[in-house]
Amino acid sequence: MARLLVVANQTLGGEQLEARLDALIADGPCALYLVVPVTAAEGTTQWDYPPIDRVIPDAQRIAQTLAEARLEHELARLQRSGVTADGEVVASAPVDRVRELLAEGEYDGVIVSTLPRRLSRWLLTDLPHRVSRLSDVPVEHVEGQAGPSV
Repeated sequence: MARLLVVANQTLGGEQLEARLDALIADGPCALYLVVPVTAAEGTTQWDYPPIDRVIPDAQRIAQTLAEARLEHELARLQRSGVTADGEVVASAPVDRVRELLAEGEYDGVIVSTLPRRLSRWLLTDLPHRVSRLSDVPVEHVEGQAGPSV
């Protein structure tokens, strides 16, 4: 059984990433572990100046909630298809957690899914190549549109 590590957030549930995962699943049994970094948002600590009583949560809390919901939604979709899948939400910079996971277990590949170049902070920071330098495990980059906001 192939074991794959998937790093994605806003593209979870998106057409391109789902198609790639479904193709891998069709190739044979596999187990997926999803790492979902919280989207780094500007103004995470203060949206208003001067501060007023909060009626809505701050940007960081919203980003955390969205990441958790995307993970739950994708895990449910994969598990309904009979795929062994698990995952976790991590801090906005996923390299350290990916390094830990690659050291802790044996993976046959890593998929890094990003938004298109013009929208992706991960591509600006060269995330796919940074992940590829962590081990000898093959890394595939899937560029795609955002999935549903859940």
